[in-house]
Amino acid sequence: MKDVQKCIEIYKEQLNKGYIQTAYSALIKYEGELKSVFPKEYHTGNISFGYLDYTYFPFFNEYLRSHKLRFGIVLNHFDMQFEIWLMGQNANVQKEYWEILKDSKWNIDRKEMPRYSVLEVVLENRIVFNEKERMTETIITSALSLAKEIQKYLENENPNAQDERED
Repeated sequence: MKDVQKCIEIYKEQLNKGYIQTAYSALIKYEGELKSVFPKEYHTGNISFGYLDYTYFPFFNEYLRSHKLRFGIVLNHFDMQFEIWLMGQNANVQKEYWEILKDSKWNIDRKEMPRYSVLEVVLENRIVFNEKERMTETIITSALSLAKEIQKYLENENPNAQDERED
């Protein structure tokens, strides 16, 4: 286990340099910009800021809501990239949809379910703020395309699923 006091000293030292606050502020502001321009065909939820690990906002439509699912536009702080995640409302829902999606093309390289989601796909792995327009277009376009493709896959794989789940 790491010495917490030593970690706090290093944290303070890094904060005093000012780079972390500037980068974090720019990234969080950009996540908010993505949410604000997200197409109205989906409902969006509040931004979850995480613990300098993942920051995301959920988006969903009636099909997803009725199946206790939502997508997330996720800023992965570790890999410094944007991803789309499919998440269940709780662990049981996630396990159920993992069984449906574990052999899909989106999980081809996974042996086990991701920690917080059913699937995770990179949308943009080059965060370059002087290319923000291109980056935003890539993230939104890819997210919408993948969301529709994944939902269609779920509808085809689970055609007898009830519109209103009992879980």
